[in-house]
Amino acid sequence: MDNIMSRIRSLDAYPKINEDFYSRTLSGGVITLASSVFMLLLFFSELRLYLHAVTETKLVVDTSRGETLRINFDITFPALPCSIVSVDAMDISGEQHLDVRHDIIKKRLDSHGNVIETRQDGIGAPKIEKPLQRHGGRLEHNETYCGSCYGAEAADDDCCNSCEDVREAYRKKGWAISNPDLIDQCKREGFLQKIKEEDGEGCNMYGFLEVNKVAGNFHFAPGKSFQQSSVHVHDILTFQKDSFNISHKINRLTFGDYFPGVVNPLDGVQWTQHTPNGMYQYFIKVVPTVYTDVNGHTIQTNQFSVTEHFRGGEVGPGVQAIPGVFFFYDLSPIKVTFTEQHISFLHFLTNVCAIVGGIFTVSGIIDSFIYHGQKAIKKKIELGKFS
Repeated sequence: MDNIMSRIRSLDAYPKINEDFYSRTLSGGVITLASSVFMLLLFFSELRLYLHAVTETKLVVDTSRGETLRINFDITFPALPCSIVSVDAMDISGEQHLDVRHDIIKKRLDSHGNVIETRQDGIGAPKIEKPLQRHGGRLEHNETYCGSCYGAEAADDDCCNSCEDVREAYRKKGWAISNPDLIDQCKREGFLQKIKEEDGEGCNMYGFLEVNKVAGNFHFAPGKSFQQSSVHVHDILTFQKDSFNISHKINRLTFGDYFPGVVNPLDGVQWTQHTPNGMYQYFIKVVPTVYTDVNGHTIQTNQFSVTEHFRGGEVGPGVQAIPGVFFFYDLSPIKVTFTEQHISFLHFLTNVCAIVGGIFTVSGIIDSFIYHGQKAIKKKIELGKFS
């Protein structure tokens, strides 16, 4: 047994020196205090890193298919009434969502930005009970009322019982209403009167759009949109105005859900129009993003970058720019993945040992250098050779 203990004792890498041979110096004490403080600082820094999650970032090819893209927006037009502004969305696959109303709320604002009214959509005028009967004359017994669509009927039994019905029928035909007062429904509902009453007001629109995950655009523009000779146009003549002020402030714009650390570059962006007409364009590059927290919860969302451009006047020979705010978006083929994770305890222990051992060794080297330097100088002074 004594032989085994003796062998183990011979493996001791830390031989002990009798305290009588220790020489303690002032410089050694200062170095010990400084290295201890530095060691504690690095230890607490490593402990904080261990207790908090770190985020690992990776870039992968986006192979997802058949998904949809949710666009959340909150935009304010200080000089564009809610009655005339509409939202359209379309993509390169040919799918169009014109005059989108579902999941969108409008707030009428006065000239000072105070909310006058909050509503789903529409011009706000009540529908009249009996506008001009399509076939004329009085209603016969058991005959249902059917308002005229003024030549825009798609079938013989189509009816337009409100100004909005007539405008929608015209839109489907690719026609524009130049004078709403010539439409009995619009005249009796006070369409133009309502537009004049809201002149000088602003509008705050917020909600979301659910679109295909392909390149496309959505825009806010005056009037009801329709296709005419494969060209997207708006019936702005309906409002009998020469110019529209599309000054705007983007309170919030996101492509998908929020995740920690995301930066949406258009939040809070404001632009003021100084020319009579024109279109303001945002060209957006959407980057698919997957965020996974420490608990394994995954958020499928997107980040984006943006450039801006204003087009005023004519966009082609005799073709005026549609007044409005346009958002053109394209998707990146690369997906970014953020994964939150904790550092393992063994990794933390390894770093702590490296901190303690490294500082102890470096401080020992510095102390040895100072100690031997002092001895050499002292010896030279005693010999009278130090100058």
